[in-house]
Order: sequence, then structure tokens, then C-alpha cells
Amino acid sequence: MFRLALAFALLSSPALAQVASVAGTDGKNALGTIPCAANAGDPVQSCHAELRRHDDGNITVAVALGGGHVRNIYFKDGVPESSNSTSKISHETRGDMMVVYIEPGEVFEIPKAALASQ
Repeated sequence: MFRLALAFALLSSPALAQVASVAGTDGKNALGTIPCAANAGDPVQSCHAELRRHDDGNITVAVALGGGHVRNIYFKDGVPESSNSTSKISHETRGDMMVVYIEPGEVFEIPKAALASQ
């Protein structure tokens, strides 16, 4: 129960509003929305996202980009290492947000608290 409460507390932020535990899990995963832009020049919008915590401590954030496309971003120790795109990935920290860039123009704003180890 503590773990579920902690996961909810970590994920409670304006960027992941309407967070809910994924049914049938142990409370490690969450559903919500994050600000994102799928193409260069697109305005940032609210994108559906799923945060999946793995037993090895790594995290996958799956973001619905529209048109049936999903971008998976793979984190290790709270840092994005790769994605399911072959394009270059980079990131920066802006206050309490981790901003992930995938060339040529994808942008994802993820609360750092959501990426913290539990």
C-alpha cells in the first residue's frame, strides 16, 4: 500500500494529471498525460502516456503520438538512454522537468519526480 501511495505521490503533477494505477499491476505503473510535440514546429499538446517501471529499476515511458504511433522512451537511472526511434535522442533539465528531444522535432516533458527510483 505504501508503494502505491508513493507512486501516486511521485506522479501527481500538472504534467501527469489524472494519474491512475494500471489495473492488474502492483502499483509500479501509471497512466496520465504529458506535454509533447510530435513534429518540429508543432505546438506542445497533452499526450496520453504510460509509465512502466521494470524490476531492474529501468523505466519505459510510452507516449501516444496520434495516428496509432507510440514513442517508447527508455530510461536508466532517471536518464533517457534510447527510444524505439532510430533518431538521435537528447535531454535537458528545466526545473522539475526532464525535457527529452528526439530528432528531428519530437519533444516530451516528463516530471523528474516520476522518473525517481522508488
